[in-house]
Amino acid sequence: RLALMALGVLLPAVLAWATDWPQWRGPDRDGRWSESGILDSFPPGGPPVVWRIPVGRGWSSPVVAGGRVILTDALVEDQTAKERVLCFEETSGRLRWTHEYAVAYPDWALDPSGGGPRATPLVRDGRVFTLGCLGHLYCLDLESGRMLWERNLARDYGVKEFSGISGSPLIEDGLLILLLCAKPDAGVVAFDTATGREVWKALNDTFTYSSPMVLTAGGQRQLIIWTQEAVTSLNPASGATWWREIFRVPGDLAVSTPVFADGLLLVGGLMFKLDPDTPGASVLWPEAEAPLKRVLSNTSTALLRDGCVYSARISGELVCLDAATGHNRWQTDTVTQAGNGSSIHLTPSGGAVFLFTDRGDLIRARLTPEGYDETDRAHLIEPTSAFGAKKCAWSQPAYANRHLLVRNDRELIRVSLAAP
Repeated sequence: RLALMALGVLLPAVLAWATDWPQWRGPDRDGRWSESGILDSFPPGGPPVVWRIPVGRGWSSPVVAGGRVILTDALVEDQTAKERVLCFEETSGRLRWTHEYAVAYPDWALDPSGGGPRATPLVRDGRVFTLGCLGHLYCLDLESGRMLWERNLARDYGVKEFSGISGSPLIEDGLLILLLCAKPDAGVVAFDTATGREVWKALNDTFTYSSPMVLTAGGQRQLIIWTQEAVTSLNPASGATWWREIFRVPGDLAVSTPVFADGLLLVGGLMFKLDPDTPGASVLWPEAEAPLKRVLSNTSTALLRDGCVYSARISGELVCLDAATGHNRWQTDTVTQAGNGSSIHLTPSGGAVFLFTDRGDLIRARLTPEGYDETDRAHLIEPTSAFGAKKCAWSQPAYANRHLLVRNDRELIRVSLAAP
């Protein structure tokens, strides 16, 4: 009886910190890590690496669900390529299963700088959903890797190689929603998660690296899509348009995921105020329409909280902007090196924020409207993605069960962030 009573006390505490990371940007797709029991300072030598495993190239992030880690990558040998879905045991790193398939990459993508899968997998109800660079869409069983259904999106929708299929899948009310940027009217397509059957399609927009997100405002669920043509709010159940704002940028600037808080929606560097009573939006800032004035970062997603926007800039600085006006509160160039290609992935955890940079560094800091206070920094993984004359570590980490998982083009590592 005493043992059962003790278990009753301990179990809620365990559940408070045991949290998976089953999709792009975490459980709620908002980039926040809500576990307890996380260290408040790095040990000497940095957080310990629990395991490291060789993997192939790619920019997709790992995901964690049900004691498993899922990652997609690509292997190129003798000018031939194959993409893989890899499943590892979370605690040991042992390979559980592999699903691989041949892909006809164009010549430029066979080069080491060509990368691999961009879209981060999604795990829901014991099923894994993955999207490859050429439009191979799979639904696999999480435990066995058995294929449940598949779609060839290049054949079915004319999806172009590497073009418009970089956004990570989203599930809303039994629908798997993908940005395909295909024509006609297949910019966004929703599939039945159980069968892969098309339920609806919408938009003729042509290109984006951004991933979709869903929010509730104006009394409705709204699916937010950012492409190089516009920001569009759709009804996720039907694909019907709620509202649309023309926002023309080059495709390689439409990268970050929209973020929403307190009635404000930030898309790139364009701030909207959403109507509280009906689906609608008005632009708050900036007034300038030049694309580079309306995009904060071409690699990283901002953090919106405390009435502020915290974000990397394309030039590499970390900035804090007033969320209501866009006015600069402060900036620092101490987080990562300056220059195009720099990235700073921001993950709030308790009163601190973890920052992962393109240099492969993990930083723990406090971000407030008053300033940037860095408390710890450790180098975790080598930057391997070629970008001009420099190498970058662009993939965003996954934070799950008091650990961090991050990859480059050579390895996947699991790092403990558990408090002593």
